[in-house]
Amino acid sequence: MVHPSKKIIGEISEELKGKKLLLGVTGSVSIYKSLDLARSLMRRGAEVKVIMSEDASKLISPTMFHWATGNDVITQIGGELEHVELAEDFDAFIIAPATANTISKIANGIVDTSVTLTALNFIGMKKKVVIVPAMHLPMYHSPQLRDNLEKLKSFGVEVIEPMIIKDLAHYPEVEYLTQYIVTYMLRGKDLTSFRIVVTAGPTREFFDPVRFISNPSSGTMGVDIANEAYFRGADVVLVHGPLSTHHKPYVRTIPVTTTSEMAEEVEKLVKEGYDIVILAGAPADFRPVSTAESKIDSHTVVPEIKLEKTPKISSTIRKYDVFLVGFAAETAKDDEELIEKAKLKKERHKFDMIVANNASRKDIAFSSEFNEVIIISNDKIEKLGKDYKSVIARILLDKIKEEYMKRKGRNN
Repeated sequence: MVHPSKKIIGEISEELKGKKLLLGVTGSVSIYKSLDLARSLMRRGAEVKVIMSEDASKLISPTMFHWATGNDVITQIGGELEHVELAEDFDAFIIAPATANTISKIANGIVDTSVTLTALNFIGMKKKVVIVPAMHLPMYHSPQLRDNLEKLKSFGVEVIEPMIIKDLAHYPEVEYLTQYIVTYMLRGKDLTSFRIVVTAGPTREFFDPVRFISNPSSGTMGVDIANEAYFRGADVVLVHGPLSTHHKPYVRTIPVTTTSEMAEEVEKLVKEGYDIVILAGAPADFRPVSTAESKIDSHTVVPEIKLEKTPKISSTIRKYDVFLVGFAAETAKDDEELIEKAKLKKERHKFDMIVANNASRKDIAFSSEFNEVIIISNDKIEKLGKDYKSVIARILLDKIKEEYMKRKGRNN
């Protein structure tokens, strides 16, 4: 009989389908958050098993993790070489939360707990190990702990930095951890040498202090692209208009309001050396010629507003040697019409690649968690079927990486 908890596997996506993850929990008061992390990873398709240190099992019952995952929980390593079998059977070992004691022991080869013993076997087999520190801030900043974290990184361990809140190095938000772990499992750090600018969200062009021209873009697609690139090791900056997405950007951000401001900030970053620009934002194409100094009285006659074109961000930066990715949200009756409109836009703006979606559909694109896109490069047209924007972002960055490396090879 299947444990009821296993019914949630793949509930959100199957990104981690076929992956077996071992979750190590140690004696931190933030341990309860790992119950949610386990189930969040399961909802992305993973099989999750938990191993606990003795101190961890004093804080929360192993039964809770058995309930959460549907798998027996390991609390002690006996004489049957379980630590070796676990390293052989599982794809990665995620230690969350990881105390200063556990971090220091793993870094220095001390194997007196089930978690530290198992970690050394994963590291020795060159399997993926992820550590999520959680502790008081002074301890986190101590030179001893910093040295040990650097030592672990030199062994190939991925350290996910905690959230710094007041005097605590906090266990990060579960959604952030989930996204990070999913991407790390699937792509590793393959974009480490890349410097990327992403735009996201709408812009606003005011015709009086409280009224403006805009569009329904939430910014989700751009935020997901920026986060995905960051998790994969890229140096990323997100230039965004007013966002209405619940997805949080985890990268350096530059908020703007108008299209001109967005263009100016992108150009500054290109001058700094960012050489891939992904224009996933939806800047307003028109703006009022003039803006009233005070709110227009609605009891007067309806004002006539004269419009002019806003500057095209692509035109602003095309003169620089950048790899430029455009987005085309078009209304089209079918894929053929969408492709033709996107091709024209690609040629007009001299994009290296363009990503098109059908704005006529209500189930994708603007203000939706989902998208369905057609990617057009210089020699290829590929359609990505409807999926979560985070999944679309991953595949899109794969394509951008491929085309960017081709171009780099041609120019060398």
